[in-house]
Amino acid sequence: MDQIANMLIAIKNGGLVKKSSVIIPSSKMKVAILELLKNEGYIKTYKVQGDTKPTIEIVLEYVKGSPRINGVTRVSKQSKRVYAGVSDITSFKYGHGMRVLSTPKGILSDKLARKEQVGGEVLFTIW
Repeated sequence: MDQIANMLIAIKNGGLVKKSSVIIPSSKMKVAILELLKNEGYIKTYKVQGDTKPTIEIVLEYVKGSPRINGVTRVSKQSKRVYAGVSDITSFKYGHGMRVLSTPKGILSDKLARKEQVGGEVLFTIW
């Protein structure tokens, strides 16, 4: 079961039904992705709760009453990994969307990966 895809769909569906926040199970990878989404303005904030079975509460971002996240597509799946070099990383949706990559320098957006001159596994696209 793909935990990153489950997290992204929970965030997207929570926005579609106008929830203020969603709660998902925690992992280090999810926290790194959420930190990037927070810095890029796709979510307001997140908070890790609990000790034995930690969960993450994600506060969703809305723009004029509509959710900030309109769509998300998982690119690299467990059955087929997709990698991109520095020259392969292009803008997404004419700059209105973002590709998220797992690189040796951590989880980066397409803009940051081009700036850092590093490629990696394309995890998902979000707009």
